[in-house]
Amino acid sequence: MIRSGRHLVGVAAGLLLAACASAPLHYYTLVAPADSSASGLVAPASTAPSLPFELLPVGVPAQVDQPQLVVREGGQGVALLGSERWIAPLGDELRSALSADLARELGSQDVSGLPGNGKPLLRIKLDLRRFDSAPGSYALIEAAWSVRLLHGAQPATLACTSRVSETVGPGYPALVQGHQRAIARLAAQIATAARALGAGQAPACPSG
Repeated sequence: MIRSGRHLVGVAAGLLLAACASAPLHYYTLVAPADSSASGLVAPASTAPSLPFELLPVGVPAQVDQPQLVVREGGQGVALLGSERWIAPLGDELRSALSADLARELGSQDVSGLPGNGKPLLRIKLDLRRFDSAPGSYALIEAAWSVRLLHGAQPATLACTSRVSETVGPGYPALVQGHQRAIARLAAQIATAARALGAGQAPACPSG
């Protein structure tokens, strides 16, 4: 009987391990579909071409810089979701998504990594301060960012902070889509300042 009991315990443990090992992994990206209408994103505010831009690597808080999605649980708790993961490091995902949205908003090209030619260029830097994910509630991004005009007749810099929150439905795909929309709104704010700098105007930080 003792041997049989141990055998049953061993079988149960094996089944539990097998169930954990077979849990399917789901991968997500912050890069919105090329057809923005498919994801509910707002069309670009302006289609007039702007200066090319250089988007520097995006800084990400250590708390959320994980392969897994990190979500809010209650008021103070967080959970690391082992089966829900980013397809690439979060900083790379954010940079890729922001670059694509900025290119669409500005009607220009991200020339990061390309040889410089001394022509006017917009250099954009963003450091993420918060990246909050609350399934069924909200997706929130808070960031400090700057836009600098290089090689222009009157080089100038604008530094701002933005806080963008999107209401999301239940489920992790809806949560990721909320972050996509938040990044698109952030890109629109940065693009507005970038266009003004490129046109030699006095830009202002977004209100609210």
